[in-house]
Order: sequence, then structure tokens, then C-alpha cells
Amino acid sequence: MHWHEYDGRVMQPTAVTEFSPWEPGIFSLFVYGAMVIALIAVLLLLASRIGEQKAGVEKSRAYESGVIPTGTARLRYPVPFFLVAIFFLIFDVEGVFIFTWAIAWKQLGWAGWLEITFFIGVLILGLVYIWRKGGLTWGASTKNP
Repeated sequence: MHWHEYDGRVMQPTAVTEFSPWEPGIFSLFVYGAMVIALIAVLLLLASRIGEQKAGVEKSRAYESGVIPTGTARLRYPVPFFLVAIFFLIFDVEGVFIFTWAIAWKQLGWAGWLEITFFIGVLILGLVYIWRKGGLTWGASTKNP
């Protein structure tokens, strides 16, 4: 129910339903959604009818800045590359938690300080574990397999 005012006089409340074309609601959402779907359908239809449909050797060739490809595009990355990337992501995300704590450190008090100290301690233990297992070693391993 909405109250409408006209010339300083308060009029009687009018019932507004969700399907009223004059008030925002479900009806407006459906109309907007239908218009979006219709526009997408028209654009896809026009693109399929107007677009050029010739297939050829040059069109099906992979584009590599004008250089004709000579081999496979799959490269073998060393495993330590992925390990360092994963460790970076893990410790980078943990940095977000530490920065968040740093913003609210006054409100958190000693309890927050003890919690972040424990958190950083676990991170340091994790880093030491990764280091001892050789996860941060990039070169050739000196250990016997």
C-alpha cells in the first residue's frame, strides 16, 4: 500500500501489486529479462546470417603473429615452477588475513594479538616444513632418489 499526495491533500491508500506496470517489481524484471533475451537472439541471428562463412586454409590456421606454427603449443614446465606458484598463492592469501587484523588491532585487543601470533606461528612452521622438504629448491636435487 502506498500513500499518494495531491495538492496538499492526502489521498486514500491505493493497492499496488507486484505485477503493476507502474511500480517496480516482478513484472518489470520479467519485461527487462525478456527484452535482454530478445536482443541477444536478434544479435546472434544477424551475426549468423550476415557474417562471412568461407572456410579456408588460412582461416583454420592458428594465429601466431604471422609466424607459421611448426610444433606443438604444449610446453613442459618443471614441477618446482608450479610448487613455487602454489606456495606464493597460499602465503599471499594469508597476507590478506594479516592485513585485515592490522586494520582492527585496537578493537581486537590482547585476544586478537594472541590469535594472530598463533596464526603467524603456524605460517612459519608451514614455511619451515616446505623448506625442509625441498619445496623451495629450484635447481637440481642433491639428494639420492
